Amino acid sequence: MNKLTNRDIMFLGFMLFSMLFGAGNLIFPAYLGQAAGENVWQAIAGFIISDAGLAVLGMIAIAKSGSLDHLVHRVHPIFALFFPMAIYLAIGPGLAIPRAGSLAYEMGAKPFLPNSIESSPIGLLIYTVIFFSIVFWFAKSPSKLVDRFGKILTPSLLILIGIVAIKALFTDLPHFKEAALSYGDIPIAQGFLDGYQTMDALGALICGIVFTTIFSSKKIEDKTLQVRYLTLFGLICGLLLAFCYVIIAYLGASASISGNADNGAIVLSAIMHQLFGQGGTVVLGLIFTLACLSVCIGLITACAQYFSTISPKMSYQNWAILLCAVSGAVANLGLSQILKVSVPILGLLYPIAISLIILGLVHDRLPYNKRPVYVMTIGLVGVFSLMEMVNAVFLNSSLSGFLSFVPLQTMGFGWIIPGVLGFAIGCMIEKMNVKEELVEKKAA
Repeated sequence: MNKLTNRDIMFLGFMLFSMLFGAGNLIFPAYLGQAAGENVWQAIAGFIISDAGLAVLGMIAIAKSGSLDHLVHRVHPIFALFFPMAIYLAIGPGLAIPRAGSLAYEMGAKPFLPNSIESSPIGLLIYTVIFFSIVFWFAKSPSKLVDRFGKILTPSLLILIGIVAIKALFTDLPHFKEAALSYGDIPIAQGFLDGYQTMDALGALICGIVFTTIFSSKKIEDKTLQVRYLTLFGLICGLLLAFCYVIIAYLGASASISGNADNGAIVLSAIMHQLFGQGGTVVLGLIFTLACLSVCIGLITACAQYFSTISPKMSYQNWAILLCAVSGAVANLGLSQILKVSVPILGLLYPIAISLIILGLVHDRLPYNKRPVYVMTIGLVGVFSLMEMVNAVFLNSSLSGFLSFVPLQTMGFGWIIPGVLGFAIGCMIEKMNVKEELVEKKAA
């Protein structure tokens, strides 16, 4: 029976980290640190739970289920068609990949361009062509990803973050300021909600397809062993993510900025200038470029493998080319336009994904016929999340007063009550079905 060496396990854990750690993983904890101030440790704890914690649980749920396809089919065939596609589009060419490409330009290239090119859209166009050409070169051969991630991208990124952390330890930075916004009242809850923005829980759900290919290439067919390995990859990745978030949040809380920063990129620019002077722009540019490059390669690989599976008329490489081209085109809309649509979309997808992960983890303890539990839980969570999105996007929050009567809604977790209610109803339906079957057997 083939097995992975400890070195392979470590490299694959690093590879998963690189596939998840991108632009959002840099800017959102930095913004959280600046806004949370004195409450930074409570807020980053919530952030780590919803990001690294859910990513690890997502990998374990996929491992226990066998694949994302098996997990979503437990709900309904129609759900199994549309929900994974929605995740792949959001985490892929529709949102996450273009966001990373655009942010890599904003932080890694734009500061060094002449004013004539910086103010022109031609700069972003040229950069995205080069950027996504490099992404395609890395992603075109999935079997070589372990070496390329493990030996090049991940160590380089971690070394740069480590240098920043060491420099911060030996620099006299300002004291944390007073917490702003909801970080003053509910720092843990707000940090948890901020963790949605990185999309790592969604990313963990779809990354399983990449590791399935790796297991196949290494001829590791034992399902128990695959579950063990995927769990180990998730734990290594989760620890690396938590390590980076603590550092970045601390740096964000220590940044000296007058007024309130609009986003984490501004916070990081300020703190890097405090630590390294003018050279900080170069270090920050390298960190952003490596992080965005890593996550784009991982997501292009996962998305191309998924779409080549559901539509095999196009080869994996052709799908990779198409996804790179579409992502580059969307990236040219600009970072601000991309970020505008992220919050409502993730507000719809995340509660469903969290509910699905939890059901996947407790699957063995559910009633014999588990489908009613899955259908009712996911159905009610989905309906409530859809109402929230419609309210925010189309109704100008006119239903907020009505929705506020739902417990936990003011903290951003109103979907939990519908989920618990759906779970209970599903269990009751299953018990009624069992009783009816017993009566029919006795009558027969």
